[in-house]
Amino acid sequence: MNDITITFPDKSTRSFPAGINSLQIAESIGLRLADAAVAATINGRFTDLTIPIHHDAKVEIVTGDSAGGHDVLLHSTAHLLAQAVKALFPDAKVTIGPAIENRFYYDFDIDSTFSDEDLEKIEAKMKELAKSDFTITRQELKRNEALKTFKEMGEDYKVEIIEQINENETISAYQQDDFLDLCRGPHVPSTGKIKYFKLLSTSGAYWRGDENNKMLQRIYGTVFSSKKGLNEYLHNLEEAKKRDHRKLGKELNLFFFHPLSPASPFFTERGTVVYNGLVDFMRELYKKYDYKEVISPQIFDMELWKQSGHYEMFIDNMFSMEMGEREFGLKPMNCPGHTLIYSHELHSYRDLPIRMADFGRLHRAEKAGVISGLTRVRSMSQDDAHIFCMPEQIGEEISLLFEMIQEVYKAFNFDDITVALSTKPAKALGDAKLWDSAEDTLNKLLEKSDFKFTVEEGEGAFYGPKIDFHVKDALKRDHQLATVQLDFILPERFNLKYIAQDGSDKQPVMIHRAILGSIERFFGVYLEHCGGDFPLWLAPVQITVLPVSDKVIEYASNVVDELSSSGFRVELDGKADKIGAKIRHAELNKINVMLIVGEKEAEAGTVSVRRRHQGDLGPMPLNDLIHTLQEEIKQRSS
Repeated sequence: MNDITITFPDKSTRSFPAGINSLQIAESIGLRLADAAVAATINGRFTDLTIPIHHDAKVEIVTGDSAGGHDVLLHSTAHLLAQAVKALFPDAKVTIGPAIENRFYYDFDIDSTFSDEDLEKIEAKMKELAKSDFTITRQELKRNEALKTFKEMGEDYKVEIIEQINENETISAYQQDDFLDLCRGPHVPSTGKIKYFKLLSTSGAYWRGDENNKMLQRIYGTVFSSKKGLNEYLHNLEEAKKRDHRKLGKELNLFFFHPLSPASPFFTERGTVVYNGLVDFMRELYKKYDYKEVISPQIFDMELWKQSGHYEMFIDNMFSMEMGEREFGLKPMNCPGHTLIYSHELHSYRDLPIRMADFGRLHRAEKAGVISGLTRVRSMSQDDAHIFCMPEQIGEEISLLFEMIQEVYKAFNFDDITVALSTKPAKALGDAKLWDSAEDTLNKLLEKSDFKFTVEEGEGAFYGPKIDFHVKDALKRDHQLATVQLDFILPERFNLKYIAQDGSDKQPVMIHRAILGSIERFFGVYLEHCGGDFPLWLAPVQITVLPVSDKVIEYASNVVDELSSSGFRVELDGKADKIGAKIRHAELNKINVMLIVGEKEAEAGTVSVRRRHQGDLGPMPLNDLIHTLQEEIKQRSS
């Protein structure tokens, strides 16, 4: 048998017999690596560890603690879950079981709902199947062969999936003991690789997410490559429950929902302070980065949305109405309206770039099944802006956006930022050369930046490539926030022009950008990130004054008046409670600054300062405190 040369990521090489697989290569390097291995890449292709290698190749062993390896573990554990459910509930029909961030789920068609006791039984069965260490083997089936197999198994949902696949295609499936499931893979080589997992919850879910389809039963779970990783995740889940923005919103009296306006939040006086604080912060940056704010209508004739292409692509998510013989729609986004503002006046190259911002109300007809607190609503506003510029200005404008995005996220303590560059999709509009130029520009700008980024091939918008920014919150959860998108289509569809230096008419490029994104969604994400402990500049109540007794109520009221006239949001706790109870109440309401005043403070004209998470800081002249806090707010200290 001939030898082949395997090249490793560190450029080192070794010779192995042809036909060796990646698991055997890992074993030759060391048992620790082999035990951690869950998949491999062969010449850049993600694959099972057991695939034979017959030619020289570049090989990387993928371990369960890597991002790709974790996905393999998640998906493999979803199959283990399905196998356990089928063993315990033979009449259940399996549907799909994808990996999602740090979790997996599997949907089942079953006549009853899963109880907490059922989850315990299923998890115990999964442990039994994992301990059995069943070999997991990949099968390649012709489409009709797969159709016949799953029909005989009575798996109607798998049959439906297969029927939508081209007749000439080969379909992959994975077998573990008596359980067979469709899957692209890769998977771990045996069930024994799956050790540290936990079933989390169960819920209802419509087949294919369509409320017109049957309601299925979904089970969520998680898995990690180590017990430590699993325990950390479960700890963060408990923390997430405490930080749930819906829970905090109620406890801190920030917002609520009402069935008479479903999925449209009501912000209370306190919540509105935070909401407006976010908007005001962006408006300050608009002055610095030379954005001009506009106001555009909320209702447009559907002809606008047909011209822009949104009628075709987005109509299912729009609220429409008829007035007379005309059809109108509530705007779900600002961009088409901004093209009308741009074209209202004649522009020359000297006017560009034009940076147009809009906090206008938006409405989207989100389905009931996807609505979730503030993070998915039907009524929202965005820190939305569109930049109209010449093609040669794209690079400079994107660089300024990078700077602005970093400034924003620094203010909110989002310091773990990753970026994805999404390139031309299969169905795209516009000139191919322009696409190539735009993608090359974005790629070079990202390479020069400090951002870690990946390239998502074919995931761009139909009108241009885009950059999406992801942040990790305090619990290491990923949130996609900012987006920057190049658009060549709307300027063409709306015949936008500017007069070039040579006097000819040229078409501008349109850059779509949002940094916070939906203000509602950012509110929810940030509320969980900070756990309701808003920084002083954003806190709905910045200071509470706590008089020790009624004897100093007059002095305490004077302190409140002076703080209020200095621009602070301040409250007086004049209840007849003991000072300890007042402090506990302020702590529960997450008040940043507590000023305790007694007879000694009243005589000296001072206040005794207590800061949340810092404790007692001692007495301080009121004027000194005002200056200190004003500087803190000015610096937007977190």
